[in-house]
Amino acid sequence: MTATSLAAASLAPQASAADTNAADGRGVAVQAGPGVEDDGADCALPDPGTSPSDAKLPDPFLGLDGTRISTTSDWRCRRAEIKEQAERSVYGEKPAKPADVTGTVSSTGITVNVTDQGHSASFSATVELPSGTGPFPAVVVLGGFGADTATIKDAGAAVINFDPYSVGSEGTARNNKQGAFYSLYGSSSSTGLLMAWSWGVSRIIDVIEQSDGSLLKADATGVTGCSRFGKGAFVAGAFDQRIALTMPIESGSGGAPAFRGIAGESGGQPLSSAYSEQPWLGDAFGSFTGNPAALPVDTHEIIGMVAPRGLFLMENPHVDWLSARSGSVAALGGAEVYKALGAEANISYWSDVQDGTHCAARPEWKAPLQQSISTFLLDTGAAPGVFRVSPLKSGDLSAWRDWQTPTLTPDGTTLKADN
Repeated sequence: MTATSLAAASLAPQASAADTNAADGRGVAVQAGPGVEDDGADCALPDPGTSPSDAKLPDPFLGLDGTRISTTSDWRCRRAEIKEQAERSVYGEKPAKPADVTGTVSSTGITVNVTDQGHSASFSATVELPSGTGPFPAVVVLGGFGADTATIKDAGAAVINFDPYSVGSEGTARNNKQGAFYSLYGSSSSTGLLMAWSWGVSRIIDVIEQSDGSLLKADATGVTGCSRFGKGAFVAGAFDQRIALTMPIESGSGGAPAFRGIAGESGGQPLSSAYSEQPWLGDAFGSFTGNPAALPVDTHEIIGMVAPRGLFLMENPHVDWLSARSGSVAALGGAEVYKALGAEANISYWSDVQDGTHCAARPEWKAPLQQSISTFLLDTGAAPGVFRVSPLKSGDLSAWRDWQTPTLTPDGTTLKADN
C-alpha cells in the first residue's frame, strides 16, 4: 500500500497515490462530528434475512438490498447495516446513550455515573497528564498493560487508564455477567464483554464532553489496549465515531483477525476457544464458531466501520495464537474501504517486528504511534499511512475476496476534521 494523504477534508473518488498526495504531506483526521456516537442511527435498515454461506470475505460495499453503494454518502447507511449485523451475530447489542450520564473530570481521574431503564451504576478511571498546558487530547488505555503510555504522553496526549472489568467482569457465566453494564442491562444480557467495554469507553467520552473543556478535549480522543484489551479497543473504536484514533495491539481471535481465516491458520486460537475462554463475544456468536463462512460480516468490515477515522493496527507474528496472518488479511480488506472513501493515509498496519514478547513496547511502533497521535489528536504532522506486514504471517487478500473496490462518486458529502 502506498502511503497517501488527503488534500482536504472532503471525500473524493478513488484516485492514484500521485493524485491524493497533499502538498504538505498530511493525512486528515476525520469523524462524524462532536457528540456523534453513531451517525447512522436514523438509517432505515432492511430486514437482513439469512445470509448465504460464503467462505470468502463479504463485500463491504454490497448493501442488504442487493445493490452496491455508488456515492460517498451511501457509506453512512451501509456502515449502519454492517453495525447492525455485527451486533446481531458477533458482539451483542450496544445500547443507545443512556438516559442520564453525569460525572467529573480532574487532573487525576474521571468518574462516571449512569442511569438507564430504572437502574444506576458507576465506575471510574484514572488520568495521567503530559507536560505542558491543557486542554489535552487523551487516549483511553484499556487494562493498563501493553500500551506505550510513555510515548503517548511524550506526544502530548493524556492517558486515561480504564479498568474494563469495572464495566464487564471476566470469570463469569454467560447467564450471570457482572459489572456496571450488566447492572443496567441485566446479568443475562446477550451482549458480550467486548461490547460492554466499548460502552464504557463511550460513557467516559460523554463525561469529557460535559466538562468545561479546560483539561481534556472532547473531540480528540483515542483508544488502545493489548491482547484481550486490544479486542476491546478495536470494538470501542468501531462503534463510537467520536473516537478519532483507534489503536488495537495484538488483539488476536475475537479482535481484528478475519474470522474466516482463523480456522485455517496454524496455531491460531480457534473461534470456539475465543468464545468459551471468556464471554468476550456476544452469545449469538456461539452458533458461528464452527462455521464462520455463515457469518454475515467479518472483521475487515468492522475495520471499515472505523473509516475514515484514524486507525493503527499493531500485530505480533511470533505468537501463532494471535492469528496475525488473518489479521493482515482483515487489515488489507478494511483498507479497501479507506481507499474508496479517499482516506487511504488514515489506516496503518504493522506486524513486522523483531521481539516476539506478547504486549511489549516495541521500538518499531514508536514513530507511527507518535505520528498518529500528532495527526489525529493534535491536528498536526503527517499520518503514517504505512503497511508493514511481517513475512512470517503475510496474508493474500486476493485469495479471500471476489469483489472489487468501487470508485465512489462524490456527492457533496464532507467529513469534519476532528479539530
